[in-house]
Amino acid sequence: MTMLDRQSPAAIAAAVNDGKTSALAVAEDTLARLSAYDAIQPQIWISRAEPDDMLAAGRAVDARIVAGERLPLAGVPFALKDNIDIAGFETTAGCPAFAYSPAASAGVAEKLLAAGAICVGKTNLDQFATGLVGTRSPYGIPRNAHNLSYVSGGSSSGSAVAVAAGLVGFALGTDTAGSGRVPAAFNHLVGLKPSKGRWSTRGLVPACRTIDCITVFTDHVSDARLVDDVLAGFDPADPYSKPLADIALRPERFGVPRRDQRAWFGDSQSEYLYDQAISLLEADAEVVALDISPLNEAASLLYNGPWVAERTAAIQELIDSNPDAIHETVRQIVEPGLSVSAVELFNGIYRLAELKRQTDGLWNQVDMLAFPTTGTTYRVAELLAAPIALNSYLGFYTNFVNLLDMAAVAVPAGIRSNGTGFGITLIGPADSDQALLAAAETYLAVADLPAPPPLDLEGKMESVKLAVVGAHLKDMPLHWQLTSRDAAFVGSFETAPTYRLYAMADSVPAKPALVHSEDGAAIKVEVYELDAAAFGSFVAEVPAPLAIGTVTLADGTSVKGFVAEPRATNDAEDITHLGGWRAYIEAG
Repeated sequence: MTMLDRQSPAAIAAAVNDGKTSALAVAEDTLARLSAYDAIQPQIWISRAEPDDMLAAGRAVDARIVAGERLPLAGVPFALKDNIDIAGFETTAGCPAFAYSPAASAGVAEKLLAAGAICVGKTNLDQFATGLVGTRSPYGIPRNAHNLSYVSGGSSSGSAVAVAAGLVGFALGTDTAGSGRVPAAFNHLVGLKPSKGRWSTRGLVPACRTIDCITVFTDHVSDARLVDDVLAGFDPADPYSKPLADIALRPERFGVPRRDQRAWFGDSQSEYLYDQAISLLEADAEVVALDISPLNEAASLLYNGPWVAERTAAIQELIDSNPDAIHETVRQIVEPGLSVSAVELFNGIYRLAELKRQTDGLWNQVDMLAFPTTGTTYRVAELLAAPIALNSYLGFYTNFVNLLDMAAVAVPAGIRSNGTGFGITLIGPADSDQALLAAAETYLAVADLPAPPPLDLEGKMESVKLAVVGAHLKDMPLHWQLTSRDAAFVGSFETAPTYRLYAMADSVPAKPALVHSEDGAAIKVEVYELDAAAFGSFVAEVPAPLAIGTVTLADGTSVKGFVAEPRATNDAEDITHLGGWRAYIEAG
């Protein structure tokens, strides 16, 4: 079995329980996968089980099967985010100075081991679970499994990548502001964020203790349900646990943000993929546009309001005794919590109660929300350059959920041209977990999405896709400017039907001008791929009134391409009806 030929937890458990394979064989296969992927991203782990210990755990599971037990997670390898305790491993929360050896396992870890799962190790995270990016750890930066130039998402970065790379059957993360949903979206995974109190948080290093949730990453909704079956339940040792409940919901009305309130941060591909997802939902349900300003206000309380002090409270001793041990960006976020007054906190609690009463009324209008998981994604280099601003953009659609006591499941909804995942999140009131999982399965069955792209096992070179429309086409006078830069031909395409094409006056050699227009037509283009440096040198040679902008293709994807300033149409001939420059040249 290769890293790409992986089985679901349900399939592994069934095979082990039925004697078709052994937990020992699964452990041996897992060790081989781990060894292979260590050459790519060893930084997704903070600590790992010793090989002999994993093999011993496999033998122990096999012995239980022989003794007559049937285990729901028999032999399934799993990983834990390193802010969740498990005996035999240090807990670091991404901070070496904070590390300790727990005397006992977290409630969720106890249940997983009892169900026959085998712990592979502890995964990397944004320090103290503060971030949605995966770049805030002294143990290295986990990167998107499908494009190593891009962020994995966080704070449950290592957990998401471990599943996406096929190293484990599932992994636990945590979610306070979106940490169990954002990495799922970026890595083409399912991310279940249960209702608060549904899974025990005993043994979790808190971020914001009153709203923290433990979450799971899987490839399939059915496997998220399997893990929920094992972990859901009341824990009397956890003061935030609550009795198990499931409310029945029929997803006949989905709420979406009003179009004028949707934020894409310049990412037209995400906008297109979200519109596609909505159109699928509309086939069987009503889609209702909602005013999301109350949700946005609630979200703002998390980092721009008094709740930041709850993060401060979780690590106050370290802030007081050894502040330099805290990641610079994390410290910049949590230190202001030291100055939050009790008056500010109570006023925040009062305002949140008002907003919750207001947003609870949404459930009279819709059964579930169907929001983008994020509006965009970023390269690692971009996040390092603007760590707080860009992080906040990633939380635009996620930060309000726990504060308002909602459940959520993030599911894949498309692939960007750079290989990273776009996702939507189905959100419901507390205790709607089972209904959300059922709705997620229905959506994915209808969506019939393409398989995730291959793993990035070598590190993709930064590249840019460029649409050319005129003199740079193959066999045209300026095509050499592409071949001299080793541009790779991607294919022949048409634009979306929103462009007009002009033959510019007095241009030598003859050149067209592509202009966006709502009453336009589809124009034939050729798309080439250049590395980033070559693209930059190419753009530097583009003469006015032409320019390089963003061109939308017929399938809704966006690429860089030639566009024109308005003056390019002065005395120009409108040749839109010909459908492309090559037809114009051939017509003489």
